[in-house]
Amino acid sequence: MKDKDKTVSYKPAEDREQDLKAALLRIQKGRANTKESKVTIAAVAREAGVSAALIHNHYPRIAETIREAQGRSIRAMHDVKQKDLVVERKKSAMYRQEIEELLVRIANLASINEVLLDENRVLKAKINDRKVVELNSKTPQK
Repeated sequence: MKDKDKTVSYKPAEDREQDLKAALLRIQKGRANTKESKVTIAAVAREAGVSAALIHNHYPRIAETIREAQGRSIRAMHDVKQKDLVVERKKSAMYRQEIEELLVRIANLASINEVLLDENRVLKAKINDRKVVELNSKTPQK
């Protein structure tokens, strides 16, 4: 069986939150006890003497504050992605419109092509048939 001699003392959440904020501030000011220089959730956790999972699971506001200090806030990243999505949707709509216009052009060109192919068949038939003679029509001169 495990020894029950160890007593674990838990800090109140408010005190732990203050410790985490103080650890973040120490890292930002370059005065960290653990010689941490980069602001990360893991660095703040080491500085405060807790696990990174504790910050992620129980102190989401602190985690968000750390992300903001890193310059990658979830809200900011979401806003950027949302703006990118709007821009890409506009591009997509423009491309769909262009595709429709090009399909119309293709249909018109296909129609013209069929007319020209028919004319070619008629002209080739006239050339190959000896019975057909081209008559030059005389236009009255003025």
